[in-house]
Amino acid sequence: MKIVAFNGSARKDGNTALLLEAVLVPLRQAGVETEVVNLAGTNPKGCLACMTCFKKRDASCVIKDDIINECITKMAAADGIILGSPTYFADVSSEMKALIDRCGMVGRANGDLYRRKIGASVVAARRAGAIHAFDSMNHFFLIGQMIIVGSSYWNIGHGREKGEVENDQEGLKTMHQLGENMAWLLQRMKAV
Repeated sequence: MKIVAFNGSARKDGNTALLLEAVLVPLRQAGVETEVVNLAGTNPKGCLACMTCFKKRDASCVIKDDIINECITKMAAADGIILGSPTYFADVSSEMKALIDRCGMVGRANGDLYRRKIGASVVAARRAGAIHAFDSMNHFFLIGQMIIVGSSYWNIGHGREKGEVENDQEGLKTMHQLGENMAWLLQRMKAV
């Protein structure tokens, strides 16, 4: 069993990374293999709407000079996907948006590559706007026919400066429970 998490923050080791790590700890404790892919510094380009992925159906995007095709391969191979983003102007980062649009299009063009995988979204926010970012990432899962895993509250942690989310005890507890719930569901799915 494997979960791949995508950190859509421009800061590789910022609050989004800390929240993702809080989710991954109980997954690892349950024996789930985990991987974090940082989009920081990779400058993923947005979708060109060229529809080449629908013409070729080769599980790749026509844009070859960034990280997105590697991300598509990792998503297709994983049992579950976690998307993590900071809140920028009440939505996801541009890196996360590029990932969602391009991986989503290629997934749909290739028979819904991520169908029936599990997914979860994680959001870091200073104060507000996180629900919209959370919703944006969850739409990626829903249109891809994935199963969204929840927690005891929305998967949001509050903090502005690097490391401040570690002071949000409720947010960290929510992330930990999310990881436990993902591990539980993966184990049940494996047993089927």
